[in-house]
Amino acid sequence: MPSPSDYHDLMSGKQRGLGAASLRWALAAVELLVSGAVRWRNWRFERKPQLSERVDAWVVSVGNLTTGGTGKTPLVEWIARFYRQQSLRVAIISRGYGAEQGSRNDEAIELEQKLPDVPHLQNKRRVVAARTAIAELESQVLVLDDAFQHRWLARDIDIVLLDALAPFGFDHLLPRGLLREPIGGLRRADIIALTRADLVDDERRAEIRSRAQQYAPDAVWVEAAHRPSHLLRSDGETRPLNDADNWRVGAFCGIGNPAGFRRTLAAVAKDVEFEVEFADHHPFARSDIEQLAHQAAEHQVDALICTHKDLVKVNAQRIGSTPVFALAVEMDVLVGEAELAEMLCRCAVAE
Repeated sequence: MPSPSDYHDLMSGKQRGLGAASLRWALAAVELLVSGAVRWRNWRFERKPQLSERVDAWVVSVGNLTTGGTGKTPLVEWIARFYRQQSLRVAIISRGYGAEQGSRNDEAIELEQKLPDVPHLQNKRRVVAARTAIAELESQVLVLDDAFQHRWLARDIDIVLLDALAPFGFDHLLPRGLLREPIGGLRRADIIALTRADLVDDERRAEIRSRAQQYAPDAVWVEAAHRPSHLLRSDGETRPLNDADNWRVGAFCGIGNPAGFRRTLAAVAKDVEFEVEFADHHPFARSDIEQLAHQAAEHQVDALICTHKDLVKVNAQRIGSTPVFALAVEMDVLVGEAELAEMLCRCAVAE
């Protein structure tokens, strides 16, 4: 199975040769079928808006135009904290992708650790979860995690994230590219947030903004960065970031956009001896842990560093004899924070 980076290289055209070109052509044929299904689904909701059920709470959706790796979790955390500061009862609703029956997925566990006072309900039928949050938890605000394409539950604010490193999914729908739906879907967005904006230059940010606003000229524009805050162990112990600058480290991740993690890690650790990529939401098996332990010993690293999402799955303070830390990040809004807060406040004021 190709790594996320290999898949991105194939989709972007970086992989050359007859084999790569033939595979892209084959995936493009499948893309036509996906495109037809997605367009029909969107047309159905646009013709019959009553299909989207309204509930007795304010609903804010945080979602993607593309698959995986845009940095939704830090923004969901930021929004939940914002509403808690307004003394509103907040619940997070998600599908629970990758979770085993009866359990929570990695993102839910990560958010629970960061937001112990905010309940997180996971259900493929998000309307059911929303009703439960309102009836049993008396939630006033519901934050939908990864719900831009889930249109069965009506929302008051639709926030769409674009990853600055691959904002438009290589201009192709899955499986030929990374788009979940055509770029024109941005017309439904009330807020467009460019994440990892600090990893591209001013010219590229302006180019992305210009293209996005062709479809959503009235949407609030936000630019944000993932700011490393500290190193975190599975037992909750924290260490300052400058520790990593003095270590030889090995890195691993199982996320949708490993390039973003690598770039963030490079800002705090100068000596990264090796990197291992796993698929998004990868369930770490014993063989994976043994592989990481072997490489850590072989390279004689001082620590292994991963994402918070990976740490909650590994759930260990050491792999072999090597300590494991997550690189904890926070959302830092660079552009549009006042406009974002003003729009979110409309819900709070109306409540």
